[in-house]
Amino acid sequence: MKIILFDGVCNLCNSSVQFIIKYDQKGVFHFTSQESKFGKKIIEKYHLESIDSIILIDEKQIYLYSDAILEITKELGGGLKLLYCFRFIPKTIRDQIYKLIAKYRYVIFGKKESCMLPSKEIESRFLD
Repeated sequence: MKIILFDGVCNLCNSSVQFIIKYDQKGVFHFTSQESKFGKKIIEKYHLESIDSIILIDEKQIYLYSDAILEITKELGGGLKLLYCFRFIPKTIRDQIYKLIAKYRYVIFGKKESCMLPSKEIESRFLD
């Protein structure tokens, strides 16, 4: 199972989850917010408390920052897999761009008062 932990109050993060759900034609990903009980347990288990990133956990590895985004794109349908070619950009550059966007995400995209509630159609893909 591949689990994506996301900032549940971040508008950019919530939009990203909706985008992933739309293009994850095989239903590979499951989701949990970092604020949920399950999300907090994972963060504590893997000592990820100080990480300001979307987090992808698969059976073998934990991916953070731009690596998480690129690994997610590998599983998406259509031409989105081609985004994985950005892997050839040095990680330090990719992560600097990611961290800059993450730092200002609330200012640019806004913030919700509470986590999103999944619709009945996608509820089974969300972990509590």
